[in-house]
Amino acid sequence: MNANDIHTAAVLGAGTMGHGIAQVLAMTGIETRLFDVDAAAVDRGVEAIGNNLQKAVELGKLTADQCDDALANLSGGNVMSSAIDGVQLVVEAVPERLELKQQIFEELGQRLRSNVLLATNTSSLPITKIAEVTQAPDRVVGMHFFNPVHRMKLVEVVKTPLSSDEAVACAMDLARRMGKEPILVKDSPGFASSRLGLVIGLEAMRMVESGVASAEDIDKAMTLGYGFPMGPLKLTDLVGLDVRLSIAEYLKDELGPGFEPPAILREKVARGELGKKSGKGFYDYSE
Repeated sequence: MNANDIHTAAVLGAGTMGHGIAQVLAMTGIETRLFDVDAAAVDRGVEAIGNNLQKAVELGKLTADQCDDALANLSGGNVMSSAIDGVQLVVEAVPERLELKQQIFEELGQRLRSNVLLATNTSSLPITKIAEVTQAPDRVVGMHFFNPVHRMKLVEVVKTPLSSDEAVACAMDLARRMGKEPILVKDSPGFASSRLGLVIGLEAMRMVESGVASAEDIDKAMTLGYGFPMGPLKLTDLVGLDVRLSIAEYLKDELGPGFEPPAILREKVARGELGKKSGKGFYDYSE
């Protein structure tokens, strides 16, 4: 299992993270198949990748030939057996539901050769529990990318007690091959980034809730005062309030009441204010 031997990859899930991962894999020169059970989601994902690449050409960050090469490496479909046929890598980026991920990894373990690297992009779920259902849990690792994938340099490579050193080394090298900076963390609730990032995000929400300052000024405090590239509330809108609520509830159960979701988060999710994807979260995107 070697990162340089990965020529064909499947990305399962065509949402924001899935199509972002597929874009970077295709730009790396890897034949990439974007899969989703929803054919319309695949079409949207492929279209988003094309738009991102074209914008990069317009900004002078890619040449027209590099854009064409990336698009030539990319395909999409809604038949998983076709997507995973002959691959050396599978990256799962489906919704954050443990049962769904386990179902997928059980099938992957049955269908794929033992030298195929299986990676999950989960931001907080226990990867050990995902790996346990496969026939070869030693080849399962976490590869937690960050949004937007084509811009963000960080990848958390998560090692479970079942992961082989070979699989972990392959994931680390693959991240570098994709132009990313990997960090290695053990499988623990929230890993490193989600755990730290959520603490800041939840406290920012409590500050809005108690009237300490506006969302805009809290975010400005962190971007201008601490050098954050994006404020914690705007980042919450980008990730999705529903996603952050789900992670907070999981970490509260695993780590204690410090991760109790504030009322403002629960109320916004109940009203359908999920962030940028719904048009409103802590900011208004209706225009």
